[in-house]
Amino acid sequence: MSLDPRTPVLVAYGQVNQHDSDPAVEPVDLMERAARAAAEPRVLAAVDSVRIVNLLSWRYRNPGLLLAERLGATRADGRYTAIGGNVPQSLVNQACLDIAASDADTVLIAGAETWRTRTKVRAAGGTLDYTKQDDSVPVPQGGDEEFILAGPVELRIHLDRPSYVYPLFEQALRISAGEAPEAHRRRIGELWAGFSAVAQGNPHAWNRDAVSAEDISEPSTGNRMISWPYTKLMNSNNMVDQGAVLILTSVEKARELQIPTDRWVFPYAGTDAHDTYLIAERAELDRSPAIRIAGGRALELAGKGVDDMDFVDLYSCFPSAVQVAARELGLPLDGERALTVTGGLTFAGGPWNNYVTHSIATMAEHLVASPGALGLVTANGGYLTKHSFGVYGTEPPSSEFRWEDVQSAVDAEPTRVAEDHWEGVGTVESWTTPVSRDGAAEKVFLAVRTPSDTRALAVITDESEAEASTRDDLAGVKVRVDEDGTAHLL
Repeated sequence: MSLDPRTPVLVAYGQVNQHDSDPAVEPVDLMERAARAAAEPRVLAAVDSVRIVNLLSWRYRNPGLLLAERLGATRADGRYTAIGGNVPQSLVNQACLDIAASDADTVLIAGAETWRTRTKVRAAGGTLDYTKQDDSVPVPQGGDEEFILAGPVELRIHLDRPSYVYPLFEQALRISAGEAPEAHRRRIGELWAGFSAVAQGNPHAWNRDAVSAEDISEPSTGNRMISWPYTKLMNSNNMVDQGAVLILTSVEKARELQIPTDRWVFPYAGTDAHDTYLIAERAELDRSPAIRIAGGRALELAGKGVDDMDFVDLYSCFPSAVQVAARELGLPLDGERALTVTGGLTFAGGPWNNYVTHSIATMAEHLVASPGALGLVTANGGYLTKHSFGVYGTEPPSSEFRWEDVQSAVDAEPTRVAEDHWEGVGTVESWTTPVSRDGAAEKVFLAVRTPSDTRALAVITDESEAEASTRDDLAGVKVRVDEDGTAHLL
């Protein structure tokens, strides 16, 4: 079968780690290293669009142009993105569309963070001397796009960070499954130990040390409780210095550049969608209509089923994200198959928005090592909010790259009324208890079902009640919620 010359193909992929925390090495340095590890200079010079995943370690005016200059890609434009872990896969989807439409020939996607170095330098009272581009450098669109993570209902009680929200989802998963708290923590410890085992075999993983299920699930000096039921080793690890690069081009350009076909990986299909931006409006806290609909549609567009996938990488910032995605996609959670190719954001590394650039690069390595294999990559931004999917394989596709925004189908799914300034007696639907560094329960965030089956979010601030919530199962317990959002157990 002859291939359409505009068929998009992933031809190069590189990853780097910096473990020595060198303050002289900045994010653009890591991106340059990853690019040079991925491709020869002649391929880099052919790049006509450099698209950078949003950075948190440093703010460049236009990091795409800066990287293009370093790589000798003199014709390249520089683009930047908004915040979100979904962004790398969304960038691949868009690059494929642009290449197929002849709006771009060779696209380089890059991201890097030096958060570990930044944190160490600032903790010591120092400052970073990273590149500052001249004010004449044009600022690309995209980086200032607003990403709503929470609304008034969430912000009123300061439910405003992933380490609070994802354990709230975790408790909802446990409650719906009817599991006892200790049995549940052991099970998710085993799930995460499986991810650690994968990281041991990943040469690009940040932490390749074996970590047991017990070491993950049980609090200890080096593994303190963050917010029940999550210990530190159940949280994404952003204390890394990592960079990754992907290069996509057309089949005709890949042939012109004489890139060996045994390095080619074809993106077959992709989708994008988002769940309700506001946590309180989710119909159920342990479900994701966007993952079910968009993930299923990506597979349909590729003409495949989930059981056809030889490799899967589920976005793995926290155990609840993996469990929800596996459930929505129809993947087993019993350890029968690996749900990651990297080891996940705890062990492979969680460089803020850029993890999925690493997961796609690692997926590509797995696929070229197993010709004929298929892979599914999922990406997640926010609080299980924004989702992007990609299906990949080494065999030439039977049709053009196919992509859909399935938001209209997701928007047709039911949601739940979120109560603002509600007061009364309700039932605990889910909860999480943040813990201080000295081990004290600080407060309890509650999702409360009202008598009319709407949802209110509340917070317990009483120290004794907070401490009790770490021992007692609050599922179904009655609470009184005051108009200001504070609550008390009844």
